[in-house]
Amino acid sequence: MTLGRALTILPVEGIPEILPGTVLGDCLGEAAALEDGDVLVVTQKIVSKAEGRLVAVDPEDRDALRRIVESESRRVLRRRGDLLLTETQHGFVCANAGVDLSNVRTGEAALLPVDPDRSARRIRDRLAARFGVRVGVVISDTFGRTWRNGVTDVAIGVAGVAAVVDLRGTTDALGRTLRATVVCVADELAGAAELVMGKATEIPAAIVRGVDPAWLVEASVAEGVVRPYAEDLFR
Repeated sequence: MTLGRALTILPVEGIPEILPGTVLGDCLGEAAALEDGDVLVVTQKIVSKAEGRLVAVDPEDRDALRRIVESESRRVLRRRGDLLLTETQHGFVCANAGVDLSNVRTGEAALLPVDPDRSARRIRDRLAARFGVRVGVVISDTFGRTWRNGVTDVAIGVAGVAAVVDLRGTTDALGRTLRATVVCVADELAGAAELVMGKATEIPAAIVRGVDPAWLVEASVAEGVVRPYAEDLFR
C-alpha cells in the first residue's frame, strides 16, 4: 500500500432518471469525466432500477414486505419487530436483505442486484468499449455494522479493483512483520464516495481519483469481503 497518496473524490452530477433497461455504462460515461485509473462508485439503487429489480408492495403492508425480505434471504438470523437481520443469497449479512423503500416510487421496493459483481463488470466493460477508459467500478450499498451505531456505504460488487488488499508478510513503519492485516479497500472506496453523494441527493455515483495503481486488478469479486462462515463469530 502506498503511503501519502492524495485522493480526489468527485460527485457525478447530471445523471438522468434511471429506468428499467437503461444502459448504465452509457449514462455514467456521458455524465462523468472519467480518466484511466479512476474508480467509479455507483449506488446499488440505480443498478437495481436499471436491471428491473423493483417489486410492487404496499409500504403499509408489513406482512407483504416481510415476505419479500424472506424471499430474498438465504436465512434469517435475527428478528426484532419489523426488522429482520438476514443473510442474502449473495452471502451478505444486512438488515432486511437489502430490500429498500427509499429513493423509489411509492408502492415499489428495490431489491439487490442478482449478481452485483456481474453488474459492475457490465458497467466497466461498457465504459471501456464506448468511452475508451479503463477504470475500476464499485457497486455500493448502505449497511449497519456489528458493535457500531450508524450506517456507512460498503461494496457489494466490484470490477477492475481489488476487494481486499492483503498486507500480511509486509512490514509496518517500525519494520515489524504484519501477520493479520487485510484491508477492505473496496469498502473504504465506497465509504469515501458516499461523502460526496449523500443519502438525500440525486447524486448516485462518484469518482475516486488517485487510488494506488496496484489496487486496479482484472480479477476481483466482492465475495472476497464476506468472511467465511466457519470464521464468523456472529452466525
